[in-house]
Amino acid sequence: MVPRAIRIALAASVLFAFLGAGFWIHAFVFTRSPLAQSTAGPAPNAAEALQSAFVSVAERVRPAVVHIGTVQVAKMRRPPASPGPFADDPLLKDFFDQFFGPRGPGRREEFHTPGLGSGVIIDKRGYVLTNHHVVRGADGVTVRLSSKQEYRGRIVGVDVKTDLAVIRFEPDTALAVAALGDSDTLRVGEWAIAIGNPFGLDQTVTVGVVSATGRADVGIATYENFIQTDASINPGNSGGPLVNLRGEVIGINTAIVATGQGIGFAIPANMVKRVTGQLIDRGKVTRGWIGIAMEPLTNELAQSFGLHDTRGAVVARVYPGGPAAAAGLQKNDVVVSFEGIAVEDYRQLQRLSADAEVGRTVKLEVVRNRERRAVELRVAEAPDRLAPERPPSPGER
Repeated sequence: MVPRAIRIALAASVLFAFLGAGFWIHAFVFTRSPLAQSTAGPAPNAAEALQSAFVSVAERVRPAVVHIGTVQVAKMRRPPASPGPFADDPLLKDFFDQFFGPRGPGRREEFHTPGLGSGVIIDKRGYVLTNHHVVRGADGVTVRLSSKQEYRGRIVGVDVKTDLAVIRFEPDTALAVAALGDSDTLRVGEWAIAIGNPFGLDQTVTVGVVSATGRADVGIATYENFIQTDASINPGNSGGPLVNLRGEVIGINTAIVATGQGIGFAIPANMVKRVTGQLIDRGKVTRGWIGIAMEPLTNELAQSFGLHDTRGAVVARVYPGGPAAAAGLQKNDVVVSFEGIAVEDYRQLQRLSADAEVGRTVKLEVVRNRERRAVELRVAEAPDRLAPERPPSPGER
């Protein structure tokens, strides 16, 4: 039998051996890690990476952003000079004619009113996208590139209902072109970069986020589905691009809320694609039409129609001879579905019907007398003018 003293000594030796091994393992691990980190270099800084992304987007997109200058010529008939005590004096007449111009009766004078805005090159052939209100009434258009080269532009086509316009100039050098992205995938909170010429300050870049999507009832255009952003937008930014961190144009800046700061609106890129393609090809936009006037579905109307919510659009009027009349739609029908897509409100139904291909047969689901029914109709081309619409009074229901 091993003496007790020897057993205690052996146990102590084993314990010290384990403690020593643990110490060396700990020293090896924790002294090697910092060494590996130092040789691999510092970890990338998130702020620096974000800054690099902003710089990269600005360098890539700014060359495609142009300054749009316009001139509007107004002619006014100058009234003849009023007779006075010295009206017949030839010396005084020569004096006034020299400094103020001849004052003969019926003389017409021209006044040139300048305007400015922004645009973005979308095609290497010299096609520039901007807002309709930037070139509205213009008698002359100039396009100034980021390189300060200036060209005379011509208006290819405008679309008043979305406030978009396409200009073309004849380039004599290779152009930087911006790519249109997919605005349907936008999420609130994503970074947004606005580029334009606010107050004539060319190539200005401002940064913010996408504050909201699908904004309507703003009162700017007939078809509204705006991106809202807090990226700084000012007069002169109109027609310039709103860009994501991939350098894709997600919208065209078009308006601000004058009474509020940090509230700007941009036309989404997917709407822009549909409009500009037609403007370039045909010089105008052809839209679908189902032959009804629409109004919002309020809580009161929803209750009276036996509906549980306000999703849908109320038929306020059926135009005689139109597709809806031929299909049997009636006033006060509630359209709740268009080609299998649930209708959230009358603005969405307005856009869906406008985007539908002319001549195509579409299926609508409507609620009439608390019953759902399917209706098929053939989409017609939207007429240029319709009879003025007004909300019906309660007595007309």
